[in-house]
Amino acid sequence: MENPRSQRVLAFIGAASVVLAIGGAGAALLMIRGGFSTRDEPSWIEAFAAQTARRMAVTSEAKKLRAPPISPELLQEARMHWASHCATCHGVGGAGDTAMGQRLYPRAPDMRATSTQRQSDGELYSAIKNGIRLTGMPAWGEPGDDDLESWGLVAFIRTLPDLTESELAEIRAHLPRTPHELREELEEDEFLRGEPPSPSSPSPITNPPEHRHE
Repeated sequence: MENPRSQRVLAFIGAASVVLAIGGAGAALLMIRGGFSTRDEPSWIEAFAAQTARRMAVTSEAKKLRAPPISPELLQEARMHWASHCATCHGVGGAGDTAMGQRLYPRAPDMRATSTQRQSDGELYSAIKNGIRLTGMPAWGEPGDDDLESWGLVAFIRTLPDLTESELAEIRAHLPRTPHELREELEEDEFLRGEPPSPSSPSPITNPPEHRHE
């Protein structure tokens, strides 16, 4: 005679399997009908599968890793790395509310949220070092490096909920600039120096010549 507890466990597993199968079939049907646009919000079954895959991708040994002591200088370098490599998707303050981050599938997460902050140092480190498959998160670590840059980012991520205005301003000041922004800056410098526009600067807009009808 089977143990009642074992029967409950088997019943739960069976019910969960049925729910997942029905949910997966429904999600597949919706995707077939609506296409695979990244503008859509991920279904609950996709979110569950992605979160499960992310947890499984981190080994139990990696989850136990703890960040080494990070100096103020290395933490500042991490802020600069965040500005140049991460803020495009994750935002200056980690909210993930950028145009790029909100067009990814799945969306860039809010790195200040409890769901991120409660992850272990090793889980955050593994995501930075190895990336996350089937998302927009690339692998930043290189084989054989000293990993201090990745650990510095882990330490920086811990500070996201409490960033000061001066730290936010420092990150904004080091964001990558587009060619258009660089051109505008050049034009402004030339104007302040009283110099004529450089050849690369766009010429003033003039009225187009009138067309005469023959």
